This record gives sequence, structure tokens and C-alpha cells, in this order.
Amino acid sequence: MSLRSNDRQWGSMVKFFHWIVALGILGNGVWGLLMTDMSPSMSKISVYALHKSIGLTILALFVLRVAWRLFDRAPPDEPGPLWQRIAAHTTHVLLYAFVLALPLSGWWYNSLHGYPLQWFKLFNLPALTAKNDELSQTAHAIHEYLFYFLLLVLVGHVGAALKHHVFDQDNVLRRMLPFGRVRQSKSPSGELP
Repeated sequence: MSLRSNDRQWGSMVKFFHWIVALGILGNGVWGLLMTDMSPSMSKISVYALHKSIGLTILALFVLRVAWRLFDRAPPDEPGPLWQRIAAHTTHVLLYAFVLALPLSGWWYNSLHGYPLQWFKLFNLPALTAKNDELSQTAHAIHEYLFYFLLLVLVGHVGAALKHHVFDQDNVLRRMLPFGRVRQSKSPSGELP
């Protein structure tokens, strides 16, 4: 499989970024929701530090993904109604926006709270703003709600991919699966060439 995308499917680099960012966001999001119920302790501080480091890693991987997408061409859209193509592109724009906003809002919340931000205890990152306890609660709520909105859009994204795979039996999902094999396209009469 090629690193770069071709006319039939996404390349291995796009697939890698797609799946690692998706798994990272889901795992770190669930982790984030669970860790808030922990009682204050040194373990809680370590868990929060790990959550932040994973979030920063996801942000870096997302930036690399966008950079790669600027360099790599996208396969043409699968044939289908115009409204489906518009919905797919709108969903992708929303997903990109939420994936970018989620770690940035966490960084902002951390800055407003006045906590140091380290990446796996290797180096510190600067605060995005000065400490502000009143605004930090709003930032925390924004960070949490962004995750819920991301999940909502993700349900639509996954649902559409499964609909294409199960009912339409086209290549929309197959061409993004890590080891998926793309089916031959059907001719207008519905037969394989």
C-alpha cells in the first residue's frame, strides 16, 4: 500500500492519522470524563498530566495530518447524490474544527487555572492566557461540551460510513479501513466490468 492516496483509496499515511487521532480522541475523552470523579491525590495529578500530554499529542498529530492532506491529493468522491457529498464534506469540516478546538480548549482551560502544562514531563508549554479562576469554569464547560458535540458529529460520520458499507455496498468505508480492499466499481447497469 502506498503512503500517498490514489484515485481509488486513501494512502497509508492518511489512514494512520485518521485512526490514531480518532482512537486518541475517544480514549482520552472517556478518560477525561472518568478522571473528574477521582478524589484529590497525587494519582489524580498524574492522571490529569497524562490526559494533557495525550491531548497535546493528538493536537500535534492533527497538525501533521492537515499538513499531509495539503501535500496529498484526496481520492475523488464516490458517486452519489449531491446532498450526500455536501453532508460528507460538512461533517468532515466539523470534525476537523472539533478535533482542533478540543485540545486547544483544554490548553486554554489549563492556562486559566494557572497549572503548568508539560508534555510527558519532557518540556513545558507556555500558557495561552493569564490565570483567571472565574473564566476557568466556563473554559472547562466549553472543553467538555466540545467533546459531546464531537461525539454527536462522530455518530453521524460513523453511521454514514456504515450505511455506505452495509446498504450501498460501495467503497466509502473500505478505502479508509487500514487493511480494507477496495471493490471494483460497478458499471451503470450494476454489473462488474
